[in-house]
Amino acid sequence: MVIETYNLTKQFDGKGGFQNISLSVKEGEVFSFLGKNGAGKSTFIRTLVGILYPTSGNGLILGRPIGDVEARKKIGYLPELFQYHNWLTGYELLFNHGLLYKMKKNDIKKRIEEVLEIVGLKGHEHKKIKQYSKGMKQRIGLGCAILSDPELLFLDEPTSALDPVGRKHVRDIILKLKNQQKTIFLNTHLLSEVELISDRVAILDKGKIKKVGTINELMNSPVLLSIGNCNEKIINELKSFDPYLAKLENEIEMHVGNNELLPKIAECIIKNKGLLYMMKRKENVLEELFIKTVGEEDER
Repeated sequence: MVIETYNLTKQFDGKGGFQNISLSVKEGEVFSFLGKNGAGKSTFIRTLVGILYPTSGNGLILGRPIGDVEARKKIGYLPELFQYHNWLTGYELLFNHGLLYKMKKNDIKKRIEEVLEIVGLKGHEHKKIKQYSKGMKQRIGLGCAILSDPELLFLDEPTSALDPVGRKHVRDIILKLKNQQKTIFLNTHLLSEVELISDRVAILDKGKIKKVGTINELMNSPVLLSIGNCNEKIINELKSFDPYLAKLENEIEMHVGNNELLPKIAECIIKNKGLLYMMKRKENVLEELFIKTVGEEDER
């Protein structure tokens, strides 16, 4: 495992932060921490990267204790709402970060060329950061985080301040890094981002993990059917796929884990003289699950 925590806790005078988190993150996966503002997501990342000391519990990063210097050399970190020196160019910023990583100058120059391609800023590296758009600033921040070619990358709300185009650019970069077998720990409150790029998700509420699993495990999105001439024989046969299906007039909601069963469900309806007007997976299931899990009140 790349990340392992055991009852890890960080509180401030006995308040806030997070409590008793035990989880594991596998190599090469995108693991998303999903929670409202103030749920403890950023505090958790800052503890894992060694900026904060845990109150209790322990953990391993790349097989070494939290805060270990050798492990930190293999970590990249993009904080939330970061600010870089506006008078520097993008190239100067990346070069200075390379020096902070204690990389050799020739290696820095070579790596900068690779990073600029990855984050899509080739041709903009000699502009001053004050001339960058929000999306470009976010991408140069990602460039700093991946400059040392880390094995593990922590991203704290990397798309929260961006428009849809900017979010797509950042999302594409994350998927590129995933294809390079990088392990990515992502903090976010944007449900759409989680669904599109995550392998596994943990829902954090008031500093505690409430649910954890793959997207499919958490969502278990039901199938919605609209059927004309829906008769008792159709209902009885559909119950062989889901004994607990719900029926409201001509619409049926049922849980079907395997998509390969959908043609058989359609066949069942048609052979019994039903008219199949619609068959689709229910949308916004993750949103429903999230709100049901954490509630709607503001935690800040």
